[in-house]
Amino acid sequence: MEWLSNGMFRVRLDNEDLILGYVSGRIRRSFIRILPGDRVKIEVSRYDSTRGCIIGVDSELK
Repeated sequence: MEWLSNGMFRVRLDNEDLILGYVSGRIRRSFIRILPGDRVKIEVSRYDSTRGCIIGVDSELK
């Protein structure tokens, strides 16, 4: 995962595809910190498969 500007991240999926992910509102409101290299759960857009919303971080998925 690579950090871009304005809460955007370039995320590498398990199948090695790269997509552009943005932080969901719930994660922003909870001040959950996402660092490059973290494993995240991402919801891929049904309209554009190269974009998605980060809905969880590994620590809260356990």
